[in-house]
Amino acid sequence: MSRWNLPDFRLPPLVAAVGCRLPQWPHAVALCGALNVAARMGVLPADSLCVLEGRNFLVAVEDTGTEARFRYGGGLFRPLFGRTAAPDLVFRATLSAYGRLLLRQEDPDTLFFGRQLVVEGDTELGLVVKNMLDAVDWPALPRLPGLPRGGL
Repeated sequence: MSRWNLPDFRLPPLVAAVGCRLPQWPHAVALCGALNVAARMGVLPADSLCVLEGRNFLVAVEDTGTEARFRYGGGLFRPLFGRTAAPDLVFRATLSAYGRLLLRQEDPDTLFFGRQLVVEGDTELGLVVKNMLDAVDWPALPRLPGLPRGGL
């Protein structure tokens, strides 16, 4: 468990009004890079990755007005540029909710049932992704400089 305690917060609407006007592709590039590193390190279960093959995803951060569109195929997460076909799976939450999820302060089910995490699209695919994230062994991950022991 993290030593950090991220509070539940929502950024002012002005942030989203500006954020949605900025280029969105950098978010997808960064997220795909992180997911590809996690996959190469064996952090993401290979059997679950097979289910993601050929699927499109959208991760939206509501209070920043930003989103990351990407696809998994051929063993890699790849950013999608511009508006593409409808995603197979969409995640929507605030920056705070995603942060608390990453820090393991909240689990996906609690956020979902508390209406802080919205999941749209293929239900079975959503369960695969949720179980994949739950299976990540955060304490076994290498510690990055400046971060507390035990993962993020």
